[in-house]
Amino acid sequence: MSIFNYITIAAMLLMTLLILIQTRGASMGAGLGGTGEVNMTRRGTDKTIFQICIITGIVFIASLVMGILK
Repeated sequence: MSIFNYITIAAMLLMTLLILIQTRGASMGAGLGGTGEVNMTRRGTDKTIFQICIITGIVFIASLVMGILK
């Protein structure tokens, strides 16, 4: 196994964890026509988790591509 495989697995696990701990902007009722705020500004730790999730996704894609091109 190459280093890219380990990086891909680690990025996948971290990204999954980050996605699961993010707060949701609206409840199920808001998605079905109920009241709820559509526009949400991310602040504090929610914004940090969101940014780390994006970076982890980029690392995940890059490690996949580098593993294929290797």
